[in-house]
Amino acid sequence: MQSNTAYLLVSHGSRDPRPDMAMEQLARLLSEILPQGENFVGVATLEANIQPLHLQIKDFTDRVQAFGCKRVQIIPLFLLPGFHVMTDIPAEIAIAQEVIGAGMIMELRPYIGSYPGLGKFVARMMMTVKADVSIILAHGSRRAGSHAPVESIAASVGAVTAYWSVPPSLEIRVQELIAAGDQEIAIFPYFLFTGGITDAIALAVETLKLQFPSVSFQLAPPLGTSREFADLIWDFIKEEDKVFG
Repeated sequence: MQSNTAYLLVSHGSRDPRPDMAMEQLARLLSEILPQGENFVGVATLEANIQPLHLQIKDFTDRVQAFGCKRVQIIPLFLLPGFHVMTDIPAEIAIAQEVIGAGMIMELRPYIGSYPGLGKFVARMMMTVKADVSIILAHGSRRAGSHAPVESIAASVGAVTAYWSVPPSLEIRVQELIAAGDQEIAIFPYFLFTGGITDAIALAVETLKLQFPSVSFQLAPPLGTSREFADLIWDFIKEEDKVFG
């Protein structure tokens, strides 16, 4: 792996301060496990920032260049390959590269939802909960094929899926499972950080408990900012660098 590499974590962004705080925590955890000389980790957001992403990238590269960094790897913290991942972020990186020039190498890494180790990470989370059936509840996207990664993970761990913004909804999926005889249902939010949507999910689960009092519902936390999640990111970076150099 080349030395003097810096890493920039890019998330969607929110007016809720909690995701930004979680991003900073994840950046700190990742910097602690990176090799010396490559532990420059920053954060940026696609939306809800006073600067567009390309200017955030430029500011970050200006800072790390002072420490001799010649390469920045940009890691999209997105779980599904929607429009932001496939279009918006590459476009912002292209603008930033044009402004910064050839003195800094910028590489766009795959979005985190495509990491092969993510399925095992989710499976370990599920092992901590006893239930008849588990639902992986993702945000959802109308972009064709964007649900494939989460559907693949669900199939590998024997779970079913539901989506917050597109069908099938959590309520519909719960009704189907109850009709099939399931009485213990675990719900795993397929989100990185706590925020407005996970608050709304928690409220929806409380409503389901009132609607179906004989059914046991368990709501897990989002994927979060654990050391294990930082390890997942670093392991993927190392494996990618073995392949592509």
